[in-house]
Amino acid sequence: MGNYNRKSQNNGSVSYNSIESALIHGGIYGDEKTGAVNTPIYQTSTYMQESLGKHKGYEYSRTGNPTRDALETLIAELESGTAGFAFASGMAAIAALLSLFKTGDTLIISSNVYGGTFRILDKVFSHFGIHYLIEDTADLDTLETKITADVKAVLVESPANPLLTITDLAGVARLAKKHGIISIVDNTFMTPYLQRPIELGIDIVVHSATKYLGGHSDLIAGLVVVNSNELADRLHFIQNATGGVLQPFDSFLLIRSMKTLCVRMARHVENAIAVAGFLKSHESVKQVYYPGLPDSQGYDVNQRQAKNGGAMISFELTDGHDIRTFFSELRLIALAESLGGVESLVCHPASMTHASIPKEIREKVGITDSLIRLSVGIENIDDIMNDLKNALQNSGRNSK
Repeated sequence: MGNYNRKSQNNGSVSYNSIESALIHGGIYGDEKTGAVNTPIYQTSTYMQESLGKHKGYEYSRTGNPTRDALETLIAELESGTAGFAFASGMAAIAALLSLFKTGDTLIISSNVYGGTFRILDKVFSHFGIHYLIEDTADLDTLETKITADVKAVLVESPANPLLTITDLAGVARLAKKHGIISIVDNTFMTPYLQRPIELGIDIVVHSATKYLGGHSDLIAGLVVVNSNELADRLHFIQNATGGVLQPFDSFLLIRSMKTLCVRMARHVENAIAVAGFLKSHESVKQVYYPGLPDSQGYDVNQRQAKNGGAMISFELTDGHDIRTFFSELRLIALAESLGGVESLVCHPASMTHASIPKEIREKVGITDSLIRLSVGIENIDDIMNDLKNALQNSGRNSK
């Protein structure tokens, strides 16, 4: 992260060069009349105009709202981008990005990709003649052979959902620039605190801000950051034309939540490292997927491009353990969709987050019916461990 400045309330300048400070001070639109240190909630749909064609920068809140503007400024700063955009959900953000493309265009997507991203491409944008290829984006040599004249973008998750596959983002950026296509990274699992793809050369970053950025399982939001004025102009037009914008109150909630992102993520990761080590050594666990383990796929690449392995873990039980019993025996950890909240959550990707992907495709890319995905929360680590120990023990006992 570079050096940043913002105007302070006494008309001076606030400077900082760390993301920890940027999370707290970035994007703030203070109230000059009251001296409020936080951005007010401008809960309004429209704005008075002084006369025809003369206004104070705002006309209608679908087009622009001061609270949303503060959030968009903040996320652009955190991701080292040109401009940020806030949407009503992560999928609204993805839909806006896909609207950049036209009939006949093809996108390459990671073989491990969120089920909702697959669904909107497969069931919605395919009707508009926009196509997709599912590829192992971790294999850059093979990936380059798939970039034909009709390919206009590559959309990558790293770590990917749910197998935590790592892709060399700088390598993807180089390929994209070489072939004149757009590179897009879903940075939901890492957040800008752990990984900043634009600094690696990526064109667009997207977040489901519902997850770690929101962090409390109490809002739905999506964010996009672009690295050029040309992309910013195009996306702003799409955002305004389609109207899937984030509301002022949710924008305020997200700004508030992001102030504690660094301390939350530090605890998430600390717990995840301990849980991954525990699962890897447990006799009831057959396979652990966590990019923070030294023997994991893409470990060295992840070490170069991210601060650490994040806080998402996937794993499979050994034969003789019943997955339904495992879920039912958990007491602290909830079986639920979503991730990234302060509470630990577990899910079954094949029937939950990735159910929209046909079974033959899921199995081909490794999303089996035995796969479990764990979002490690910030509870006391002993409580998390004890819950997992109990469920693992009883899932084997009750399956006999």
